[in-house]
Amino acid sequence: MNYIISGKNIDVTPGLKQTIEKKLGKLERYFTPETDIVVTLSVEKERQKIEVTIPVKGTIIRSEQESNDMYVSIDLVEEVIERQLRKYKTKLIAKHQEDVPFSTGFFEEEDDTPEEEVKIIRTKRFGIKPMYPEDACIQMELLGHNFFVFCNAETDEVNVVYRRKNNTYGLIEPEFQ
Repeated sequence: MNYIISGKNIDVTPGLKQTIEKKLGKLERYFTPETDIVVTLSVEKERQKIEVTIPVKGTIIRSEQESNDMYVSIDLVEEVIERQLRKYKTKLIAKHQEDVPFSTGFFEEEDDTPEEEVKIIRTKRFGIKPMYPEDACIQMELLGHNFFVFCNAETDEVNVVYRRKNNTYGLIEPEFQ
């Protein structure tokens, strides 16, 4: 696995780098050797945050964890990513899609933990009218939601605005591949 480790407001010490590679190295059995793992460490006041992104053919496995100690954050992110990988593995096996950049050991491993099945229990339909992202943010606030789906008046594409942790907004735009 190729580790791409960077830091914001923090020096990535050899100790941190070694800990990251050791913890995330446990996930090595799930991936091929050429898989990239992008790790970003950041410190804001007393928050020690780690973000891990692993692009996997058509999907991204990502986790972001924070605590008062960077080493605790590293432990947390490793647990979350492993849980996501187990869920992803179950989904792949169910769909019989073995043409992904996982090592063969990924499919042979037995896991006794019960997996949660994805069930869609409700479908909502609603009319969408073209609006600007700023208007969509206002509409989202009026509804009291954390996200809002709309048709972007500038691009005529379906977009999503969402509320971020620091009371700012994000915009998700489709990128077809």
